[in-house]
Amino acid sequence: MKISLVVPVFNEEDAITIFYREIRHFQPFQGEEVEIVFVDDGSTDFTAVLMKEMAQEDSLVKNIFFTRNFGKEAALFAGLAEASGEVVIPIDVDLQDPLEVIPRMIEKWREGADVVLAKRMDRSCDSYLKRKSAEWFYHLHNLISNPQIEENVGDFRLMSREVVEHIKLLPERNLFMKGILSWVGGKTDVVEYVRAERAAGKSKFNGWKLWNLALEGITSFSTFPLRMWTYIGLFVAGCSFFYGAYMLIDTLCFGNPVKGYTSIMVSMLFLGGVQLIGIGVLGEYIGRIYIETKNRPREGANKRGNSSRLTQPFHFFMFEPIFSPVNALNQPI
Repeated sequence: MKISLVVPVFNEEDAITIFYREIRHFQPFQGEEVEIVFVDDGSTDFTAVLMKEMAQEDSLVKNIFFTRNFGKEAALFAGLAEASGEVVIPIDVDLQDPLEVIPRMIEKWREGADVVLAKRMDRSCDSYLKRKSAEWFYHLHNLISNPQIEENVGDFRLMSREVVEHIKLLPERNLFMKGILSWVGGKTDVVEYVRAERAAGKSKFNGWKLWNLALEGITSFSTFPLRMWTYIGLFVAGCSFFYGAYMLIDTLCFGNPVKGYTSIMVSMLFLGGVQLIGIGVLGEYIGRIYIETKNRPREGANKRGNSSRLTQPFHFFMFEPIFSPVNALNQPI
């Protein structure tokens, strides 16, 4: 059986060698064909150099080098498109997702599961703010979006070859991989585990990136934010109507003068704020439509292969990998 590990990396020179060594010395993998697909998301340190050294020594290491930082979601998709195993497992290079979970996932797959989710039972290694924000995100996303995503499940999961082939057919460029992986469906099972500390280095995700990822997830799989503003508009219009009727009756029946400047300014500012928020929500969706209609590739790659000698002229790729091995003289090998 061939197992493919998809490993996005960005400035992980401290962790990538440790990860590779752990994979190759992991006892349950002995005797199995374990392919490692590294996707360098525009690293600026020595990550790419280490990747090339590993590929020269190991024919089961495949490297994809992005021309700049396109983000983890694009890196995951590119890695899935490149992986050739019967089962494909996205995993982080920091080893926070223990390798010991993988044999349990494979066992579930052998029992008939198309997708095996790895669910975190203990996130004490994460900060309190990160744990609470993740909890709020899962609750909000599952309340308003379809399909729902399993709480405390990241990208670490096992997928069958059939599931991966379905994912590769999806044309969208605004990627929220947790939602996409859930959308494909299939017979799903779950294994639980305790997340570990990072083996080396530090996380490249910050609060702003996590916020943008959460926003991407909600707007990619839900139209509720758009529909919500219809109800807000109806509510504000109804309040305005009843307030206007009250002011008219108060003036005609009791002779009270209409309170002018203050009430008008408050109403204008309130309605202006509501309109600006609504325009902002519309802008999020229109921006995604704009990006999708431009039909740009998700990422750019200028090198691929299982050896640093394997290069190809710069090109953007979408789904199917194109291998063009050439030597230093640009002649076919």
